[in-house]
Amino acid sequence: MSNETTVSGGHTEYLPLYAQVKTLLVKRIGAGSWKPGQMLPSEYELAAEYNVSQGTVRKALNALEADRMIVRRQGVGTFVARHSRDRALYQFFRMVEPDGSRIIPASVVLSQRIQRATRDQASDLGVDSSAMLHAITRVRSLNGKPAIFERIYVPVDVMPDLSVEAHSPMDEEMYVIYQEKFGISIVRVIERLAAVAATAEEAKRLGLKAGMPLLEVHRVATDVGGQPVELRISRCDTRRCRYAAEVL
Repeated sequence: MSNETTVSGGHTEYLPLYAQVKTLLVKRIGAGSWKPGQMLPSEYELAAEYNVSQGTVRKALNALEADRMIVRRQGVGTFVARHSRDRALYQFFRMVEPDGSRIIPASVVLSQRIQRATRDQASDLGVDSSAMLHAITRVRSLNGKPAIFERIYVPVDVMPDLSVEAHSPMDEEMYVIYQEKFGISIVRVIERLAAVAATAEEAKRLGLKAGMPLLEVHRVATDVGGQPVELRISRCDTRRCRYAAEVL
C-alpha cells in the first residue's frame, strides 16, 4: 500500500498507512461488508489483505475503537459496534442530573408524518430541497417529569419504511431502530446550542408557561460514511437537569 491516497476532487493527500487502512475499513463497514455485531477478520488476516504490518492494522483498529465504530473483546475478537439502548444513551444522550449523574429518559411519540424539507432542513441533511422527510415529534421525560420536546427529521429516501408507534412509550432508542431495521449506524453527531423561548405547544407539553427559557440542542447525526441521516431539534427544560458533553 502506498504512503499516499487520492481523495475526491483530484487532490492528493499524504496519510500514514494506518489512516489509509482505517479509511478502507470504514468504507467496508459503511458498505455493509461487516454487519453490526459481526466479527472482523483477525489483525493477521487484515495485514495480509492490505499488505501492511500487523502493527499498522492495530493502530487503525485502535482509531476505529476510539471512534466507537468497533468493539474489541479480549480473547474473542473485534466486532462492528452494535447499538443497544444503554449504549446509545451513554454515547449520545447529554442531559444529566445537576450533580452529573446519568438520567435515563422515557419517551412518548406524539406524531409522525411525511413532509417536504424546508431549505434549512435540506441544508442540514445534505438533501435536495424537494426531498421528503419523516417528521417525528415526541416528548422525553426525566425522573417522571416532561423535560424535552423533540422534533426528528429523517430523509424518506434513506429509511423509506421508518415507523414508530404514536401515543405509547418508546421501548427502544431511535439509533437502535436505525441500525436494526435499516443497517444504519450513527457514529457521530454535531450539536449547536441556543437559548430559546418556549412556544405555546412546547409549554403545554412540558408544563411550562409560554415564553419560558429552554435550551435548544440542534443535532445532525451522521452514519459510518459521514452521511447526515437525522436532524434532531430538542427543546430542553433545564430547571432540574444539565447539558454535559465530554471534550477530548
